[in-house]
This record gives sequence, C-alpha cells and structure tokens, in this order.
Amino acid sequence: MRIAFLSNVVYPFVTGGAEKRIHEIGTRLAADGHEVTVYGRHFWDGPEVITHDGMTLRAVAPSAELYTDDRRSITEAIDFAARVARPLRRQLNQHKHDLVDVSAFPYFPIFSAALAGVGTDTPVVTTWHEVWRDYWEEYLGTLAPFGKAVERVTAHVPQYPVAVSGITADRLAGIGPTRESIEVVPNGIDVEQIRTAPRPAENERFDVLFAGRLIADKNVALLLEAFDAVAAEHDATLGIVGEGPELDRLKRQAQQLEHADRISFLGFLEEYEDVLGHMRAADAFASPSTREGFGITFAEAMAADCTVIAADHPESAADEVIGDAGYLVKPTADAVASALDRALAGERPSGDPLSRAERYDWDSVAQQAATVYERALAGKW
Repeated sequence: MRIAFLSNVVYPFVTGGAEKRIHEIGTRLAADGHEVTVYGRHFWDGPEVITHDGMTLRAVAPSAELYTDDRRSITEAIDFAARVARPLRRQLNQHKHDLVDVSAFPYFPIFSAALAGVGTDTPVVTTWHEVWRDYWEEYLGTLAPFGKAVERVTAHVPQYPVAVSGITADRLAGIGPTRESIEVVPNGIDVEQIRTAPRPAENERFDVLFAGRLIADKNVALLLEAFDAVAAEHDATLGIVGEGPELDRLKRQAQQLEHADRISFLGFLEEYEDVLGHMRAADAFASPSTREGFGITFAEAMAADCTVIAADHPESAADEVIGDAGYLVKPTADAVASALDRALAGERPSGDPLSRAERYDWDSVAQQAATVYERALAGKW
C-alpha cells in the first residue's frame, strides 16, 4: 500500500499523542514494505522533503505557532488545510497514494483531503481521538456554536472513520456516521520500552504518580485531596508530572494541605523515558479524569506494572482501557482515597496489568491499522 498521512505536526519534531500515533504506525508499515508519506509543517531542519525512519516527510507549510492563549489556533489549522490541498491533489492525480489518513482534529485538513481526492477514488480514512460535542462550551465559551458546527459538518464528510476507543466511536455516531461504519483502532504503547525504562534514583521516587496535562477535566485537585487523606498512614509521597492552566491553582491548593511536604510538582519532563521510569518506580498511578477519549497513560502505567486508579465516568474510556486490571472508582475524593489506601497497602486488582497492556503494543495496533486500510481499499468497510 501507498499511504499518505496528513498532520500539521510531525513526530518527533513536535511531540504529542496524535503525531506519535502516526509515527509509530507509519514506521512499522514502512518496515513491512508499505510506502508511507507524511504531509506536515516544516518543523525539521533541512530540505522540505526528507526520509525519516523509513517514511517520506513532505513539508507543505512552514512551521507555525500551534496555540493561541492556551487553545489550538484556528487560523493555523485553516492555513495548513489550505496549503496541503494543492500538493496532495497533484500527488493523487499522479496516483502516488492509494489511501489518505487524516487526524480528525483540527478538522479542516479532512476537507482538504476530500477535495484533493475528488475524481480519484482515493479512500480518506479519518482518525478520531475525541468528539467534543458539549465540551466546546467549556473550551470556546461564546464561540462554542462554531466549534460544534465544524465538528458536526466534518463528521458528515465522506470518509472511512476510525475511533481510538468505543466511547469515542459512540460519540461520533451521535453526530454523523452510523456506529456500524466506525472502526476502532486503539492508541498504542511500546511495551518493551516501558518495561526497560530506567527508574529514577531512590530519593526521587514517588509512591503515587499522576502524569498528564493539568486541566480541569483531569481532576488533579480531587486527587490532591484524596492523597492528603491517606498520606500519613502509608508514609506516602505524590509526584505530579505535567503542565497546564491549572498548575498555579493546584500548587496553591497543595500548599494548604496537611501533608503538603509529601507532594512534588515535577513539571513537564522532556524525556519520555523519565516519565516511564517514574511509573515503574511508583506503587500507584492515579488519574481521576472524567474526560478521556482513550487514556494512553493508563496503558503505559499498566505496562509499568503500576496499579492504576481511574474514574468511572460516562465521558471517559478508562473502563475500556483498564478493564479489571485496575481500580475504577467514582470521581470523588473519598472514592479515590479508598482506592489509594488499597493500592498503597499492596492490594492488587483481579486482572493482570501486564497482560492487559500487551493488547496496546504498537506492533498490534499497526497490524489493526493495516487491516482497516486494506478493507477501505477493497471497499469492504
């Protein structure tokens, strides 16, 4: 197969979940003999077209700021979509690609792919990491109707939709394609890399760990309260990895807690393996997030043989990812504290986290993606 990915950001030059997924799937498909091209912004040094890890990277736009006031820039997304349409159209007219895979967010490149493919019968596969629906009101405020409208219109563009979880597929079906037409291909992890990541020094380890963007939906404030309730009994420490708009408020909250001296904010860790090492060293990984389109940190923590504590919530895919290999609790301080108490006492979930994590290894995910692409090409979706 000759596969084209559209992504304004390209891993490892920009690090994030969607672009990492493309990199991990793309490099494995390229190693299997498929021809893989990634269209993106020019975030790397050197010429606009390079070969990297077996894939062709083709810059169709210069590098640009992705965020405005801590929100993804709409103008950047529109600019990339406008710039990618013409070069992709040329390549499709020359039959250089059999299939195009576009990350659904930030939406506009999907329209570019659809227009570029007119008259070529090139399947457009879309990968949906989340479907926001009412979350647009929190994210955009008075501009929420614009976000909702773009998301809904995008869902109705002719496409072969892929969701990263069942809950994301269900949400997508609520605004566009039928549930039966949506394939689920989860996000992935490198199990071997996680299991061999070096642990931090003894004096830098934490009994409980959180890793993620510090936003309201992650409910780190709730975790701080829950941890404070059990910290003394277990002589425990809490490490919080990540940055975000909630950071200052969370630090102020932590300073008011009885066991503030047991809580450390580690910020954003540049080296991914440092995060994995902290997971391997911790007894529990706790993230009572109430909104997760997938929840990659849960899979990573399970591969690190860490007891996972997550929120059981209708807007979170945590139950799909964890199953019986972790603790799913109500998103309340008391429920999280109870789960922390069990984990810190050495109690383990009924399922095996290591075995559960295996299903999300990138090798398995890449095989699933290849099968989906073959079905789209054969018209057997």
